[in-house]
Amino acid sequence: MPTPLLSGKSALVTGGARRIGRAIAMALAHAGADVAITYLTSKSEALQTARKIESMGCRALAVECDVRSEASVRHAIDATTSQFGRLDIVVNNAAVFEAVPLESISLEQWDAVFETNARGPFLVAREALAHLRAVHGRIVNIGSLGGLHAWAGHGHYCASKAALHMLTLAMAKAFAPQVSVNCVAPGWIETDEGLAAEGDRFAAKTPMRRNGTVEEVAQAVLFFATGPAFVTGQILAVDGGLGLT
Repeated sequence: MPTPLLSGKSALVTGGARRIGRAIAMALAHAGADVAITYLTSKSEALQTARKIESMGCRALAVECDVRSEASVRHAIDATTSQFGRLDIVVNNAAVFEAVPLESISLEQWDAVFETNARGPFLVAREALAHLRAVHGRIVNIGSLGGLHAWAGHGHYCASKAALHMLTLAMAKAFAPQVSVNCVAPGWIETDEGLAAEGDRFAAKTPMRRNGTVEEVAQAVLFFATGPAFVTGQILAVDGGLGLT
């Protein structure tokens, strides 16, 4: 039986307790990686996800982390490397999503979205960089189709994801040649939460005539985590062609 592609390696997935983050963590573990996940409020879900990873024969760690906080991020990186002895892959998945008419967005709402969606990935990548450089590791940022195409009701979210896309390109230049940095930009992805009406609207506009699944996003992340290190600075839309409309 072939050795799993990520056997002997370790990964950190921010916001990995549920939804897309959980699917990414599970895909990395299925490929053989030990996986640390961070959570902010979803402790019980994080512990369940960690137990599931362990049941697959990999080591797991669930660590509380506020990606907006330099000290909290540093603690999460230290805990991960202490537990696993190395850090090969960082997936910046933690994010907030909010629908507000652009003219109604408060300064507090604007700042809160950017603190998590743009500053968070910067802090995590910066604190993990020395460990990643030591093993020629990978960073995968989770952007959004909303960072490529404007959504009128999500102006601050779209702007924050566009910032993350540009940060991906800057990181790819700055962290080369030791670390490759790429971005997965999902379209509308079905999760276990509401917004069914809006999801139906997106599905009707999508050439593939459906919305995406969390597993499909995870497989795109897995490509960047296991594929050629020569691939860097790329933004991959996982959107069923929605961005073409």
